[in-house]
Amino acid sequence: MAKVVGAISVDIERCKGCELCVNTCNQGVIGMSSKVNSKGYHYAMMVKPEACVGCTNCGIICPDGVISVYRTKVEE
Repeated sequence: MAKVVGAISVDIERCKGCELCVNTCNQGVIGMSSKVNSKGYHYAMMVKPEACVGCTNCGIICPDGVISVYRTKVEE
């Protein structure tokens, strides 16, 4: 049976650090960077990439649409 592995990509220059994605991620995959983008915002990033299941909750909740979610099937 194939397992689905997820990953996200964040447009760090457009992220305004609202943290909605952090709060909606049930797997604890997303956290805020200690660095800031050119606008002075801490941006979202994957802190536990191995836990991502590609559920798309973060991409749906993002008010600026800066998160892209990818899914890959991996054979076990």
